[in-house]
Amino acid sequence: MIGAEGLKTDDLGLCFEHMIVFSAGGGGGGGGGIGAANVVGGRVITDWKDIPMELLLRIVSLVDDRTVIVASGVCSGWRDAICLGLTRLSLSWCKNNMNDLVLSLAPKFTKLLVLVLRQDKPQLEDNAVETVANCCHDLQDLDLSKSFKLSDRSLYALAHGCPNLTKLNISGCSAFSDTALEYLSNFCRKLKVLNLCGCVKAASDRALKAIGYNCNQLQSVILGWCENVGDVGIMSLAYGCPELRVLDLCGCVLITDDSVIALANNCRHLRSLGLYYCQNITDRAMYSLAHGQVKNKHGMWESVKNRYEEVGLMNLNISQCTALTPPAVQALCDSFPALHTCPGRHSLIISGCLNLTSVHCACAVQAHRAVHPLPHPAH
Repeated sequence: MIGAEGLKTDDLGLCFEHMIVFSAGGGGGGGGGIGAANVVGGRVITDWKDIPMELLLRIVSLVDDRTVIVASGVCSGWRDAICLGLTRLSLSWCKNNMNDLVLSLAPKFTKLLVLVLRQDKPQLEDNAVETVANCCHDLQDLDLSKSFKLSDRSLYALAHGCPNLTKLNISGCSAFSDTALEYLSNFCRKLKVLNLCGCVKAASDRALKAIGYNCNQLQSVILGWCENVGDVGIMSLAYGCPELRVLDLCGCVLITDDSVIALANNCRHLRSLGLYYCQNITDRAMYSLAHGQVKNKHGMWESVKNRYEEVGLMNLNISQCTALTPPAVQALCDSFPALHTCPGRHSLIISGCLNLTSVHCACAVQAHRAVHPLPHPAH
């Protein structure tokens, strides 16, 4: 089988022989293996190719993706069952010839919902992604990370062929343009998770304006090291995507307080925010986060106090944000007790900010008091 890297049908037969005996509870053959005529569901199995489709799919769910691919080539019955029943596939194990493997498999596995094509070295080309888009119209989750060879052709194909995408990872796909990403957002409006880390050309304010307008179900956006992103793009996300829970802006050096203020005022479900090396961020942003998410929640203070682990920021990275002062960051930490500076938890990351060493979460303060109790007043 192409791309299966040495896995042969004989190996598959031995693998399935053991699993059939296990799945059939030893069968009627006294544990003698396939050759001993196991009985499964009233059906006598004398060879592993005779496995009922229901059992085959159950077994397939237990093996790795390379074995599944080989199994699909055993016979027409297995091929049909696997091609119709398989909804998740990862080819990240394929170190060579991934492009050919995708071209071969995509027309068969048309019911895929999840496809992982992450690569250590770039193999995928546009024709493979176009084949996926033409054959796998139900696809919801696609990982194309580190596909340096892909061009805008791939995004245009996905826009037309995979309108049900909810998760798309194109991190490191540095050749994509913002024009193609903008086009994609017009068709893939169900996106909830979008990873654009390192997509310097694609992640522009123009593209983010389109995403904010078209994809209002977005919950997670990764924009790390997209240095062309500015306030216009982030504010468009804040206004257009109120369900945002995770936003990584690490290395987006152009953004200012205006972006954070827009997020604080409009994205009430924000849980994780990365601002590493965003050196234009000042205390204004911290105070807006501290107060903005609760200022309009009349009558909700008690529920916030009782369920603080479920409400508000739980992760914040402000490393290298050297303009921030301790009072502003401490106010944020006090507002959201799920932010921790204590050892082992560190959900408030302040490395590189020497002026913030006096900021501590509530449990860190309590731990300090336990080790260094205040002296009792003399009577």
